[in-house]
Amino acid sequence: MYTPYPGSTDLPVTERPPLPASMRIAVRVMYAGAAASLIGIVVDITTVGSTKNAIARHSKHLTASQLSTQQHALVAAFVVGGVIGAVIWVFMAQSCKGGRPWARIVATVLFGLVTIDAVVGVAVPVAAAVKGYAVVTWLIALTAVVCLWRGPSSAYFGAGARSGR
Repeated sequence: MYTPYPGSTDLPVTERPPLPASMRIAVRVMYAGAAASLIGIVVDITTVGSTKNAIARHSKHLTASQLSTQQHALVAAFVVGGVIGAVIWVFMAQSCKGGRPWARIVATVLFGLVTIDAVVGVAVPVAAAVKGYAVVTWLIALTAVVCLWRGPSSAYFGAGARSGR
């Protein structure tokens, strides 16, 4: 039994319930998403020649110099985007594991952005492997979000809100 110090307004901190299976799966899937982001950098860079060819077929007005510049910009964007994506995956996994109620909402919004990116990415001239890998990333994000919104996960997040976290 918790007895606060006389005159203290401290309230007892309630214990968080154990991590339910749906949350364990969601967190593991998010860590897999971080790994997928880093692997995606490799996929993007190894297929950058094919992506350059796809851009050349789509934009016949570009000069060789402009195509080369776009190729260098793509490599930089692939690396920066992949690293940022991996960091966000890890941050969201840790926040969700900690039971932060806002984390589930943010993860859902990020899933919406990944969905838009995947749909728009179909129309962008890039290598087929890049498009295929975008679908893999989307499926990972879908799995994480579905797990986050299952009943046991909702109870876990609710317990975090009640404990003041």
